[in-house]
Amino acid sequence: MEVKTFKGGAHVPHYKSYTENKPITRLSLPQEVIIPLLQCLGEPCEPLVKAGDKVKIGQKIGDSKEFFSAPVHASISGIVKAIEKRTVPSGGEDDCIVILADDGPQEFEMKQVRDPENVDLEIYRKCVREGGLVGMGGAALPTHIQTKHDDGVNTLLLNGAECEPFLTCDHRLMLEKTEALVKGAELKMKSIGAQRTLFGVEVNKPDAIKAINELIKDREDMEVVPLAVKYPQGFKSHLIKAATGRDVPRGARSAQLGCIVRNVGTTVAALEAYVYDKPMIERIVTVSGPKVARPGNYLVRIGTPASHILKECGMEEIENHKLVLGGPMTGLAQPHLEVPIVKCTTGVIILPPEMTREWMDYTDCVRCGKCVDHCPMMLYPNQISIWAEKDMYDEAEKGDLMDCIECGICSYICPAARPIVHWVQRAKPEIKKRQRSRK
Repeated sequence: MEVKTFKGGAHVPHYKSYTENKPITRLSLPQEVIIPLLQCLGEPCEPLVKAGDKVKIGQKIGDSKEFFSAPVHASISGIVKAIEKRTVPSGGEDDCIVILADDGPQEFEMKQVRDPENVDLEIYRKCVREGGLVGMGGAALPTHIQTKHDDGVNTLLLNGAECEPFLTCDHRLMLEKTEALVKGAELKMKSIGAQRTLFGVEVNKPDAIKAINELIKDREDMEVVPLAVKYPQGFKSHLIKAATGRDVPRGARSAQLGCIVRNVGTTVAALEAYVYDKPMIERIVTVSGPKVARPGNYLVRIGTPASHILKECGMEEIENHKLVLGGPMTGLAQPHLEVPIVKCTTGVIILPPEMTREWMDYTDCVRCGKCVDHCPMMLYPNQISIWAEKDMYDEAEKGDLMDCIECGICSYICPAARPIVHWVQRAKPEIKKRQRSRK
């Protein structure tokens, strides 16, 4: 078996043993959900309801006329308590619709309304948009913008790498919903006009590779590409390079390379949106950490507060631990436990003090070059972070700071504990502002 990979990156501890053998389990419903009106890489929605309104599960409660946006839906039946600012996983505060559960039906009826074998592509594209689908691997790009037919696209690349430590939600989905994944890939291929599908899966998931291979063994248009276990193997440009061998110029769109990349979870969600008219009201989330009593992969309603999840998993108090939503490399530590799960939340990770790095005691760059050696984008993280730290934005831009994918390897590997990614994230909005002013 030939294993594909890319240049750069790092081998980080997996910590997947806590949950990789835990089947997907439905989490109990919270009494209150917090639905942010912005859950995608695009424009926020306007509320379609007001305080006091009664809503049903699956009802559209927010939408936008902008193309780069995705509607939001009620994940439970209940009463709209308020529309107000709440803390969201990105770290700031956004407008959210708060819903209190009532005694009405709380399960979405999975009733087939369309035949996946006889797909109407225009209806498929509409279902993806109206279902509020976004990239579930973390990018949160509205999915409908990648459903149109493109003569230049010949390959659908499904991302099952799941290279971040602790996370196993995609692994379990590939194992437990293999048939839906393959059928979802068929619909996507027809929608974009691709001739083949590649399933990119890291080799630390041999059971998932076996399950997919068994289902597609008689097909010539689908293939599993075994990937080396290396971070950040699942990032789009590195996945394309490893799986197809195609070089990805900085700033290039995947469609320009004849390839569309989609997360495996999003692929299944798009199938369910078309066949069952199911909007994105829930997702699989990995709950993990050394001190979590009941770690696992849970099917969680969008908007569920982290506090409810942790209570159900046997950890109501986290004391001096850190709550991270997403993976530990790219996710963000949260200020409190009432932050909600959103469409792109892959994990709820509880990290003890010995597994975190405090930046208060960082030192000057020691010029060891480790961040340069491991940077998957072939940048000089040491130098661009120094420029960013000192607000030297012109120099940072010329040093290609905007090409940083914020994978976190530089911060992880730095012996001086420098918060390199933090400075990059702080500099990007200022550089974008300057770029707009020049235009």
